[in-house]
Amino acid sequence: MAPLRFSANVSWLFPEFPGLPARLRAAGSSGFEAAEVAWPYAEQPEALARAAREAGLRLVLINTPPGDREKGEMGLGAVPGRQAAFREGLEQAVLYAKALGCPRSTGGEDAVARDKRRLGVLSRVPEAGDVALWSWVWPRRIRRWVHLMAGRVPQGADRAAVRSEMETVFLENLRHAAGVLAQESLVGLLEPINTRITDPRYFLDTPQQAAAILQKVGRPNLQLQMDLFHWQIMDGNLTGNIREFLPLVGHVQVAQVPGRGEPDSPGELNFPYLFQLLEDEGYRGFVGCEYRPQGDTVEGLNWLRSYWDRQGCPQAGQ
Repeated sequence: MAPLRFSANVSWLFPEFPGLPARLRAAGSSGFEAAEVAWPYAEQPEALARAAREAGLRLVLINTPPGDREKGEMGLGAVPGRQAAFREGLEQAVLYAKALGCPRSTGGEDAVARDKRRLGVLSRVPEAGDVALWSWVWPRRIRRWVHLMAGRVPQGADRAAVRSEMETVFLENLRHAAGVLAQESLVGLLEPINTRITDPRYFLDTPQQAAAILQKVGRPNLQLQMDLFHWQIMDGNLTGNIREFLPLVGHVQVAQVPGRGEPDSPGELNFPYLFQLLEDEGYRGFVGCEYRPQGDTVEGLNWLRSYWDRQGCPQAGQ
């Protein structure tokens, strides 16, 4: 069983440092091999890419733009009437993802052909609907993701009344996004966000809902983002849900419940058990540290250093 690999979400970690480049450098010096950023759009992509390279980091995840935050928007993927704005934001996200080190391609088929040559495992180039063969390409080759934020139920609307319309909009936008992302060998992620504590109006709130939407879209370069903080709050049953949905998962994120602190802070979740479960189930992606440090970020990484010690993983400076 391979040890888990961790990425630092620098939108949350290292708040002691004033800006994403400084936080990236701090993440690199703390031993991380990868980083993720919620919304990098206030920074020039070249500056972020340079900071990540200097820190020895791979930037593996960004979100699509949230929309108009002053009007309460938190993503646009499922929001009726905002399809054009979602697609504009998607183009911006792809531009940043490419600049931040994502693989470049001249087109979907050419990119797949190059993956075929590099992997040496495919007898032919897979077609769009050929999930079995695509499964050899995307998980092993691609390590960059874009979280396609669903967005919130419109203010004053009844969730049940608008659910069908919002799902229709989301499906339409996801099919479009899958095609755009495939042109650049990128993978889109759907993340359920809990509606009990964090965001009561968020449209996509359970893994069951997200998995059903992924099945309806039917695109192999769209996957599930599993944030254990949100999943525990909405549904619990983490052992069963991890085993059921892990085949759909492209990225994992962690934080303790309910305080959203470090994995070893007081709370409901037994992270040594959960990490072992992910290992046993063969998870090979990154585990994003998306939590609110309870004190100094570096001092709060004792849980991660202990994990690395148990696994015999080299750390920074060793």
